[in-house]
Amino acid sequence: MAQGPDPRQPGASSIQSLIGDALRETNELARKEIALFRAEMAGNVRQLIVGLACMVGSAVFAVVALLVLIGALVKWLATIVGSEWLSALIVGGVLLVIAVGMALWARSVLSLSTLAPTRTTRQVRQDAQALSERVSG
Repeated sequence: MAQGPDPRQPGASSIQSLIGDALRETNELARKEIALFRAEMAGNVRQLIVGLACMVGSAVFAVVALLVLIGALVKWLATIVGSEWLSALIVGGVLLVIAVGMALWARSVLSLSTLAPTRTTRQVRQDAQALSERVSG
């Protein structure tokens, strides 16, 4: 009489243990990938907050620069002769340069490419490749 494979035979138990090991390793790998993703996104959120704070700071400097420049223009028009407007114009120009510099720096910090979880993506690709190599050979 032909019977199915005996589960007590070494071949059947090794397949079961291989499947069990693969499931445990996959579960552990998924947990580690999620932990890596969370850690990387936490760093990206901190970077986002710093970038947003710099954008707010640059907006404040820009408003102050505009007020000073407008004050300089008003003083210049009121007193066409004299140097009071020149000092206000220099201060306003410096504040405007600071605001533009901060806005450009904040824009580079807030770009989508710097916020993407690149390490997690790379690690998932490596793990998928290792898993496919292990399954195929």
